[in-house]
Amino acid sequence: MQTWRVVGLSFEHMHMGDLLREVHEHPHAEIAGICDADPARMASAIETFAIPPERVFTDIRACLEATKPDLAIICAATARHANVAEIVARLGVDMMIEKPFAASLADADRILAAVAKAGTKLAINWPLRWSPALVTAKRLLDEGVIGAPIEVHHYGGNRGPLYHLADKVEVSEEEVNRLKPQSWWYKQASGGGSLLDYIGYGATLGTWFMNGEAPIEVTAVVDQPAGLEVDEHSITICRYRRGLSKLETRWGTFTDPWTTQPQPKCGFVIVGTDGTMSCYDYDSHVSLQTRGHPEIHTLPVDELKAPYRSPVQYVLHCKAEKLPIEGPLDPALCRTAQRIIDTAVHSAREKRTLVLLP
Repeated sequence: MQTWRVVGLSFEHMHMGDLLREVHEHPHAEIAGICDADPARMASAIETFAIPPERVFTDIRACLEATKPDLAIICAATARHANVAEIVARLGVDMMIEKPFAASLADADRILAAVAKAGTKLAINWPLRWSPALVTAKRLLDEGVIGAPIEVHHYGGNRGPLYHLADKVEVSEEEVNRLKPQSWWYKQASGGGSLLDYIGYGATLGTWFMNGEAPIEVTAVVDQPAGLEVDEHSITICRYRRGLSKLETRWGTFTDPWTTQPQPKCGFVIVGTDGTMSCYDYDSHVSLQTRGHPEIHTLPVDELKAPYRSPVQYVLHCKAEKLPIEGPLDPALCRTAQRIIDTAVHSAREKRTLVLLP
């Protein structure tokens, strides 16, 4: 098999370190290059993966032209996704954008247009797509275990985006307070805020659970924390043809869900015509109620097998086999979710219910 050449563009999102680790550990892939305008942001990855100086860049175009990669991973600030994606597409490189898709529907459409013109492949990674509990829930839904889905309720978040680095390395409270005033996560113009950071999980995976169905209208409310220009808590209600769904985002949970589940628990509750199901982040089981078995009972989660265990593994598999990108990584499904996100942003700003954007 060929060795896939992968580059990492921008370390503004801390998930870049995790994704580069996947490349590093993949038996048929290599880190062909990394790029960030600020060399300091790349220091940890350079040391961790022993990346030589000739594979380190500060200019995206120079990185792509020198390395000639098969895949570019983009972890830029949300508001810069479209700009970076257009450069990558013009040079004919397939790309995977780390969530969220874009800062706006207009930016998402810019990305889609650039990719369509170039004829390249695009995937948008949502880390929860690789949660065994959520994958199990989707399988059970597709098997009709709880009937047709009519409600999706999501609570998602963590202590905040500055409390952890790649590989979930923890950051002290003092360091968080020092970084917060200058961090893009807390700047409106950069696409910061808990709503843009986390509603995409509920909107995208919720659309997956709802088999691609889009809501009719959206109502959203955000908090207004003193001294900050972005929200740290949001609640969005989506009205569908037959049911209401709720998507809640939170920076400031009591604990991070990957260490100790906070209350409310982070994850999904799905209501169907013939039952209900909960699948919480990192759980080893899903909980079910059905007409035939109304008492809540649990089922162990499925074991994920290659090449469906992680995003890099999956996208490279799709490239190798010339398969379409499917599920929550599918740009078409992600555009439906982006419509929900954009409508929620406008709803919160205008303080009223809005019809879903086209």
